Amino acid sequence: MALVTGKELLEDARKRGYAVGAFNANNLEYVQAIIEAAEEEKAPVILQASQGAIKYAGLDHIVAMVKVSAEKATVPVVLHLDHGTDFLQNVRCLRAGFTSLMFDGSSLSFEKNAAITKKIVEIAHACNVPVEAELGKVPQAGQVTREDVEALMTDPEEALKFVEITGIDSLAVAVGSVHAMREQSADLDIDRIKKISELVGIPLVLHGASGVTDEGYKDAIPAGICKINIATELNKACMKAAKEAIAKDPNVIDLRKVLKPGREAMKERVKAKMRLFGTSGKA
Repeated sequence: MALVTGKELLEDARKRGYAVGAFNANNLEYVQAIIEAAEEEKAPVILQASQGAIKYAGLDHIVAMVKVSAEKATVPVVLHLDHGTDFLQNVRCLRAGFTSLMFDGSSLSFEKNAAITKKIVEIAHACNVPVEAELGKVPQAGQVTREDVEALMTDPEEALKFVEITGIDSLAVAVGSVHAMREQSADLDIDRIKKISELVGIPLVLHGASGVTDEGYKDAIPAGICKINIATELNKACMKAAKEAIAKDPNVIDLRKVLKPGREAMKERVKAKMRLFGTSGKA
């Protein structure tokens, strides 16, 4: 089927108590793995491209790959911009055919973040495309302490004000997760998620989710998380399988023999997440 917008998927997830997996795709193998997993699990799915992926693969190439794969699929597929950090990137992705946008103004002041977000919402809504924004800040893994993570968390009252000003469709919240974590050890503030969800009344998004424990997911979804972003786990699965393929045959020169195991490993990881998030069978 043709690409769909993310609005209906996330509203259904919020109503029925599950979360839609949003998986970062960097090349053809990622796209194939994610959509094949969605087909086998009969699950709606969000493929998302970061600005880094767009720079690597090219905007038109990413759109073309996802569109072709979505048209052949029997499950709903969304193409989402992940962490679009400026106005022009959002406009370019809207024009190119993305069916969901994100403006990440988390490094800006509240006022500037809200002003730019509102402008993007006005343009996107004119094309029936939903917009996600971020308030608070999900930090990068590294020298960040628990105190640093807590200091950057989303304030519930500010979240309500932000949603009222901007008219966004979903809100990415900072609630204890950290980007690019290699171990599942993040400690989520479930009470904060519940409070924000009750106040804003729109789907909430969990970034940096590769570092969240399985129990953390199970607690966060009924609290209000409707979209869960996964990137690092796919990268880890792909590289592990690729390295194992090379170790078995150090003289391999056919890249397909390395990438195919990586693709299969990513597909299995996506399927596992879909089951965990309650998305399987919801297409």
